[in-house]
Amino acid sequence: MPGVRIALDSAGGDKAPKVNLEGALMALKEFPDLEILLVGRQEELSPGLKGYPGASRIRIIDAREVFPMSEKPSLLLRKKETSLYITALQVKEGTADAMVSAGNTGGVLVASLFVIGRIKGVERGAIAVKIPSKNGYTILIDAGANAEVRAEHLRDFGLMGYEYARFLGREPIKVGLLNVGEEEEKGTDLTKTAFNYLKSELGDSFVGNVEGRDINFGEVDVIVSGGFEGNVALKAIEGAGKLISQRLREEIKKSGIAGLIGALLLKKALGRLRDSMNPSQYGGAFILGVRGVVSKAHGNSDSLAIKNAIRVAYEGVKGELVEKLGKRFGG
Repeated sequence: MPGVRIALDSAGGDKAPKVNLEGALMALKEFPDLEILLVGRQEELSPGLKGYPGASRIRIIDAREVFPMSEKPSLLLRKKETSLYITALQVKEGTADAMVSAGNTGGVLVASLFVIGRIKGVERGAIAVKIPSKNGYTILIDAGANAEVRAEHLRDFGLMGYEYARFLGREPIKVGLLNVGEEEEKGTDLTKTAFNYLKSELGDSFVGNVEGRDINFGEVDVIVSGGFEGNVALKAIEGAGKLISQRLREEIKKSGIAGLIGALLLKKALGRLRDSMNPSQYGGAFILGVRGVVSKAHGNSDSLAIKNAIRVAYEGVKGELVEKLGKRFGG
């Protein structure tokens, strides 16, 4: 397979463009067949490439405007000179195999669905997030792309989540539907209809309803939800993780010398736990259902997170994720 070319929105994110450039250079070291189209202001990016041996694998595409993090997403289609729009355009026109952005989430969704376009047979794209769990990770889909959904959309999310889990090497795959209880009769008319759709489409791979606790502690590989509920669950998990980390540090300090000694003895174990829960290690979340690989990094990503978001996109291209989703939906 030829080299992979990824378009990176250098102006996207809270710490742009510095961390985006640093993350790009880190990714180039890791993947010898990777090329990066760095989309942003030439004068801000060029100095950071001077003297770097891998700079020949980076091409800067000048984009004068930035799509703000607080901007209304629908305005992206009228702001065609922004780095985000131009980044998506590289995928649409075939100049790049994938795009990566830590920018405005709604804007990235608009760029994905309306600039790059949807896979035939997919009505709604969805954000698939790998959340740390007892089994390594659980895929939550949708994690925020669609505030309102129909049962048919939840069915499609389940099918895309199933294919993504298979892409990641999970076998056999267990898919659950996020609900207020495990019993089949629980939930709204929406979830009851979606339950029947998923059962019909996925057969034994669909395990039925699951609860919020199953995102971290359950036995399922994929949890299907509407974007509103999924995003609430995701933010709650992030908040709980930060609280536990903060309280742990406070309690160690309160314990004096004994707490510090205990922390030193557990340093390696705590380090592994921290890494397993660190969003920077997971990098980007795929926006599935798009006719191109799109990796969305968190808005406050550091250079490691950007590097790993590029890795996610690289693996999506190499593994032909979009092609596999297309086959699933007959596109």
